[in-house]
Amino acid sequence: MENMILAILQVRYSSSRLPMKVLKPILNKPMILHQVERLQHSTMIDKIVVATSSHDSDDIIEKICFENNIEIFRGKLNNVLDRFYQCAKLYNPQHVVRLTGDCPLIDWQVIDEMIQYFLDNNFDYVKTSLKFPDGLDAEVLKIKTLTDASRNATLPSEKEHVTQYIINNPEQFSNGVYELNQDLSHLRWTVDEPEDFILVEKIYQALYKENPFFLTKDILDLLKEQPYLNHINDSFIRNEGLGKSLEEDKEFLKNV
Repeated sequence: MENMILAILQVRYSSSRLPMKVLKPILNKPMILHQVERLQHSTMIDKIVVATSSHDSDDIIEKICFENNIEIFRGKLNNVLDRFYQCAKLYNPQHVVRLTGDCPLIDWQVIDEMIQYFLDNNFDYVKTSLKFPDGLDAEVLKIKTLTDASRNATLPSEKEHVTQYIINNPEQFSNGVYELNQDLSHLRWTVDEPEDFILVEKIYQALYKENPFFLTKDILDLLKEQPYLNHINDSFIRNEGLGKSLEEDKEFLKNV
């Protein structure tokens, strides 16, 4: 498909902080299926593929995807950048949207607006601003940008976090940030800890029955009505995994 926009959803079964999180049921449906269904409402994304590892632990991810007619790619466990690149090569898209499988409140309208911003400005790479709640994160990049990153990345963080090489080398790329007109960075809607899952489950229980495809505004309205929800998981640090990877970079560089 000419000018195809491919969304690659990064998923794995193992998790050090919340094992098996992507298959934890919300209203009797695995969390990952809720996220895919929300993404399917996008008007800009042409195809969605789940990218997991070839490790035995991720066989269950393949099974769930197969049973629900979701396309899946399997690649390296620890070199996630290579996994993304090899997946993208199979479909030959012009642009790639990067998403992670621990964001069951992802807003497809935000993604569509970000993609349009990316296209209108002919960026090489765009990410959502940190003003968005943690859990509405998304990135879009040209396939050439992904190819360059795959060929040149050397640091552990650049291989584990798909776009880190691009962020580390802004002189090589035209990078942009899709901004939000208010600061919601204090809100945590990702699922990395048990408390995160409790919050997300309560949001689904409150909103899903009336509108299965509720959006950011609906969640914000709920949090105003029930402000105690904001405090369920407000003690955790954003992007903790990236921080650990950057520490690994220091050790790596010592041994180079």
